[in-house]
Amino acid sequence: MSASTPYKPTKARTSARTANVAMTVMLKRCRASEPATTLSNVRISFSVADELTSCTVWRTSGTATVDGDKLDDQLEAKAASVETSGGTASTSVTWSSLKGDFDSVFAATMDLLLHPTFKDDKLQLAKGQAETAISRRNDDANGIAIREAVKLVYGPHNPYARRPEYATIDAITLDNLKAWHDKTVQPENMIVAVSGDFDGAAMEAKLRAAFEPLPRGQKFESAKITFTDPKQSVNFVEKSDVNQSNVVIVGLGTERSNPDYYALSVMNEIFSGGFGSRVVQDVRTKLGLAYSVSGSFSASYDLPELFYVLAATKSASTVPATQAMLAEVERLKTEPPTPAELSKAKDQVLNSFIFHYDSPDKTLSEQVTLAFYGYPADTLEKYKAGIEKVTAADVTRVANKYIDVSKLAIIAVGNEAEIKPPLSTLGKVTNVDITIPPPPSGKAATP
Repeated sequence: MSASTPYKPTKARTSARTANVAMTVMLKRCRASEPATTLSNVRISFSVADELTSCTVWRTSGTATVDGDKLDDQLEAKAASVETSGGTASTSVTWSSLKGDFDSVFAATMDLLLHPTFKDDKLQLAKGQAETAISRRNDDANGIAIREAVKLVYGPHNPYARRPEYATIDAITLDNLKAWHDKTVQPENMIVAVSGDFDGAAMEAKLRAAFEPLPRGQKFESAKITFTDPKQSVNFVEKSDVNQSNVVIVGLGTERSNPDYYALSVMNEIFSGGFGSRVVQDVRTKLGLAYSVSGSFSASYDLPELFYVLAATKSASTVPATQAMLAEVERLKTEPPTPAELSKAKDQVLNSFIFHYDSPDKTLSEQVTLAFYGYPADTLEKYKAGIEKVTAADVTRVANKYIDVSKLAIIAVGNEAEIKPPLSTLGKVTNVDITIPPPPSGKAATP
């Protein structure tokens, strides 16, 4: 935030190719600011209320001047949209319209942003949808494996690993939603971006007229969350209704601010970047041990992402497939990439980068995200040179620096009776209980 304005305007982008205008308002979320160790049920409900509000109740309830259903009709008549959405660290309000409808749709967006009227019927509908999702979260073996892998790395009470339960959904009230909105919608924690066909100076004047009079509010200070490597372990979830296993090997990844991010990106491409990558070629193509296999040494903007390798395999291949994936992880550390591997990986990373930012809208969106997380303005400009400078020695160096098999956990979901040799071949097995806590007393679970 600058000292003179209550919001951070992005540079206006214009395009003669479209008669549309689109805007995004990004807001920092409270969720990551809630230390997991001090959460009570009420505070957990605020976290879940955040998700429900941003994704559903905020938008569907509408405002004091127009309810959500009527707003839908008005926007449909103009081929326009106003939506709310939530991510791990941010909530967004977005809209798009034809150029000629800008003023009316912008007014509707500001009304929704600043003056929502949360309605009980919409809250109950959202609760029902959330409860249905809870009741079905153990249906898919792959989904179970990924969910439990995240918990193994971040810890079950970390705000980045928490999941809603019947009790936390049930505890949400309209007052929770109103309090969440009042705390979250603060210009001090807001970035506004607009793209399309417009006059830049006139657009900036309109945005300043709308946002500058608002009280700045308080800046969110993110909680200091400690991320530690998981303990080396073998974990198992019994799912007797399947005839295959889903296996995830998981540890901590990195942040995009890491100076080694470029070398890690190339390493990741060599290891798991598509069909020609090492792990796919060895585990799936050469050894035939998996129906599918993939992985990533991932990087997030504001926290260490995950390093993972996952596979879907026959029950009888569970242990051999896991051993083969671990062997490929170790090979990254001992076998430098060949000149052909290195050249191909760098080309693929740069080609992917180009396609991610091949339009003004995509570039603006990424620049806004980078600004939101406090990255330098020239981050994108530095990326190409950073990738091009990566050497084979760099790849081996970062593999040895950041990958340690003793800090990787294994989670397998499958039918234990069919897993031969047994999973204990890999080490002591911890059985993971995925029983869904029942709804509060006297309430039936949503089917």
